[in-house]
Amino acid sequence: MAQTRAISLVPLLLVSLASTGIEIALTRYFAVASWSEYGYWVISIVMAGFAISGVFTAVARDWLERHRGWLFAFLPAALVVTAAAGYALIIRNPFNPLQLQNPVTLWPQIGLIGLYYLELLPFFFLTGIFISLCFVTRPTETTRVYGYDLGGAGLGALLVLGLMFVLHPFRLLPALLLPLGAMAFFVPRGAYRLPAILAAVVGLLAGEALLIVGDVADFNQFKPIYAPLHTPNALVKRQTLSPRGVYTLLDDFTERVDTDLSNDSGMLNVPSPPRTLGLYRDGARIAAVPSTGQLDSRYAPGTLAAAPYLLLKNPRVLLIGDAGGWAAAQAQRLGASTILADEPDPVLRADLRAAPGVTVLGRSPLALIHTTEPGSLDLIEISDGFLAADPANATTFTAGAIAKDLRALSAEGMISIPVSIRDFPVYALRMISTVRAGLAAAGVADPAAHVMVYRSAWNVRILVARRPWDSSRIAAVRKFCDDRSFDVSFYPGMDVAAARANIYNDLPAISFTAGQVESSATADDSIADEAAGVLAGQPTASSREFDLRPQTLDRPQFFDILRLDHLGTLLKRLEILPQQELGPLINLAVLAQAALVAAVVLLLPLAAPRRIGAEGRPLRRALIYFPALGLGYLFIEIALIGEASLYLDDVTTAFALVLSGMLLFSGLGSMVARRALLTRLWPVILGLLLVSLVLLPSVMLSTIGWPLPLRIALLTVWLAALSFVLGMPFPLGLAEVSREGRGFLPWAWALNGAFSVIATPLANLIATELGFRLLLGGAVLLYSIAWASFPAALAVRRLKERERATLQAGDPRKRNGRRLLPES
Repeated sequence: MAQTRAISLVPLLLVSLASTGIEIALTRYFAVASWSEYGYWVISIVMAGFAISGVFTAVARDWLERHRGWLFAFLPAALVVTAAAGYALIIRNPFNPLQLQNPVTLWPQIGLIGLYYLELLPFFFLTGIFISLCFVTRPTETTRVYGYDLGGAGLGALLVLGLMFVLHPFRLLPALLLPLGAMAFFVPRGAYRLPAILAAVVGLLAGEALLIVGDVADFNQFKPIYAPLHTPNALVKRQTLSPRGVYTLLDDFTERVDTDLSNDSGMLNVPSPPRTLGLYRDGARIAAVPSTGQLDSRYAPGTLAAAPYLLLKNPRVLLIGDAGGWAAAQAQRLGASTILADEPDPVLRADLRAAPGVTVLGRSPLALIHTTEPGSLDLIEISDGFLAADPANATTFTAGAIAKDLRALSAEGMISIPVSIRDFPVYALRMISTVRAGLAAAGVADPAAHVMVYRSAWNVRILVARRPWDSSRIAAVRKFCDDRSFDVSFYPGMDVAAARANIYNDLPAISFTAGQVESSATADDSIADEAAGVLAGQPTASSREFDLRPQTLDRPQFFDILRLDHLGTLLKRLEILPQQELGPLINLAVLAQAALVAAVVLLLPLAAPRRIGAEGRPLRRALIYFPALGLGYLFIEIALIGEASLYLDDVTTAFALVLSGMLLFSGLGSMVARRALLTRLWPVILGLLLVSLVLLPSVMLSTIGWPLPLRIALLTVWLAALSFVLGMPFPLGLAEVSREGRGFLPWAWALNGAFSVIATPLANLIATELGFRLLLGGAVLLYSIAWASFPAALAVRRLKERERATLQAGDPRKRNGRRLLPES
């Protein structure tokens, strides 16, 4: 009998595997075709489908159970068809995110967003129906059913991660139709088996034909790769598939070394940067790759990054990011004696052509600095474009990283930090604020004395010196800038009014309140106007409109300058927002939609109390318990993904490891969950969460220099211990409430799903605005609430009734005054 039951749950494992894989595949589709911020919609649609399916199951449970035979038989074919049709429709959806920022085209684009929901919701609704049916038809095996559900989801995450090495993101979903079709082969023998298999095979063939033969998925026209890819004679030299992204090496006439070169380069006898190949990841340009065997870096003296080399004689240089080999070639041309070029991206590192004498490394910059001997470097230069090359690179621009960098410098050493101001000058002010915090963390009493800022029209370089700037070094940098028509925006003792008389590159401030660029009759330097105030920790005009708090290792997001308490102003000024800043606003939109779904699920008991079959105290407890678990589990997951991204220096690996690890080990925990464990379970969960909150960040920083396999092993061990116990409370709660009424179990499932919809955007907002540690602290609070609201009073009452009945019957199971608690 046990074997039959195990076989009958294989379709549940397969549907969980496929649906999780499809969720990740859709997220990757949006990252490649559009921007990764729009992947939040997918998570919202998934959980909304599950929540609505739970509500439907609670209301229509009797009908579903009567027809469960043909539903289990033909749902696999329906899932194949709805998954294929949904994907075929979204790749034809003409949504353009840039038009969201235009008031004239805003509402048509919102309508297209709604269309995404209509296109994808049927598949996830039917998936939720299948999973709900597995629960309601096995009310005494909730822990086992939930174990198969989570185990399948974890395997799905691992499967799609592996497929990313061999399949383009646009081809992932067709591959994931196969496990959905395979579900039909596990239909029990009987009248439905053969028709179910035939329907699934026909649906699979039709779906694959629709997606492969009729494939129209492509980069949208606003992606940076689109224009060069469609220039005459453009040639894709190579495409590399990886979970980190789709890397495209492109040969077209527009590709050059992307560096900030002086407008006066001709007078300096400096040639233009040479023609190159362009390396793109997910459609965004990340580096210029040499097209020939030589690195012609004669242009280097005219670049913005050259100033430190005039101050330091034959410096020992660490380059963070080598920009295809060009950063090291420039440093060599400018007189560096020894060069360590750290390129964390493995694909970019493989294309790197290092000059003789350059040592190429492939480590996390934070880990590298952690193991670097103090005082062994004269210059730490972050290369142009390093921030945009990978989301994990943002940690290099945090106050914690800057403090560590300073300890590695010699007495005359400095850090050179680039900031792009193409979109907003305020990004430079945010970085200056972060530099101030880093200097303070390193024990510097007067941060402003150690900072110098200079710029072109498009980029800023911030020089952070180990010792205070003196007049001779300041004069050298000022002359360097005058010779190249660069502007000095800050140095210790600078007279801002006098500096205004000689501005080469006009840089007016951007006002959100006025909704315009605030230009004057004379040239402006909005960075110079506020840099001194920011370094002094004083409020400035920009700090009242933008979030200038320093980036930290706990809150490393660089593109996060919007103040959400000014939401009304932000919505009025959408047209001037940089694309990178739309993430929090999209999160707010998803959160509003999620709150609506959660309200519908919460109100179900009022609309159909007899369908739910419970009232009073059990109902009130469930209204607290299952939402707390839904929120808490996702808070932990997203916080650990953020911490692991810093630890492993790779967002994709961190996401895959944490997601699959938590799901798999939570599934194992669910499989062994027993009510008798409850008294010890909650203290263990809260204890492990408190250890994660208090000790995990320091443990990660102290071991960040370990080899990557050891770091992955350490993180996996911790994930296993924590996730194993986290997998128990939800199925134990389901087992308890299933006794309250026939509709109670699917409604509780819907509650958890609905608040999981809320959890994803809410957790992202908390992490972005307040940090990962506060997010983990919120999870501790939520699991404490869940412990207090577990329907244990009902369980205790039943146990006492059983014990009384046992005593009256003289049951031999009670011996020596010891009570035997039931295990299910």
